[in-house]
Amino acid sequence: MARVRVHQHVNPLSPYYRQEPKPIDLAKVFADPDRSLHLDIGSARGRFLLGMAQTLPESNYLGVEIREPLVDEANLIRDDHGLNNLHYSFCNAMLWLERLLADIPEGRLQMVTIQFPDPWFKNRHAKRRMVNAELVEAVVKKLATGGRIFVQTDIEFLADEMFELFRLAPVLIENPTSQNPFPIKTEREKAVEDKTLPVYRTIFVKR
Repeated sequence: MARVRVHQHVNPLSPYYRQEPKPIDLAKVFADPDRSLHLDIGSARGRFLLGMAQTLPESNYLGVEIREPLVDEANLIRDDHGLNNLHYSFCNAMLWLERLLADIPEGRLQMVTIQFPDPWFKNRHAKRRMVNAELVEAVVKKLATGGRIFVQTDIEFLADEMFELFRLAPVLIENPTSQNPFPIKTEREKAVEDKTLPVYRTIFVKR
């Protein structure tokens, strides 16, 4: 399958991306909806979750991505691989993550990953950054006790900003790490490591 062409950046505050999603129905998208859930926010082309779903098939994997053509492409690739524990949803996570996750049962969400989100470097574009107080609140609310949040980026100022937003949640304990705890790496992570550039990582656990 040829890779679909999309803009690298989309403005999450433009009218098209303000569409309210329907809450995800796990029973409709997974063969076994009772499995523990891994949520990847900003899943891009979905290759990380594709690898995870194949390597660790005992969990369900939900990717959330704002660029709809990438969601469609990723779901087609999932179908080609015959994976029934993997699904991608089109959603503007900075605005609507709480709505998307509204019907997920308590205790189901065990892992959340946020990896190399768009940094929106200019100060006037800072309000477009995906990780904001509302997203953090939505994640923490649904995360199971003992559940983990893994955040990584190669942009130092963005790491400081994202980590601090999660540190403000009193139910989270931070466990800094220098290593990716997963057997699969994103395309961005591979590219950064090939250039021997630093990656800033941390893990939060809900107590």
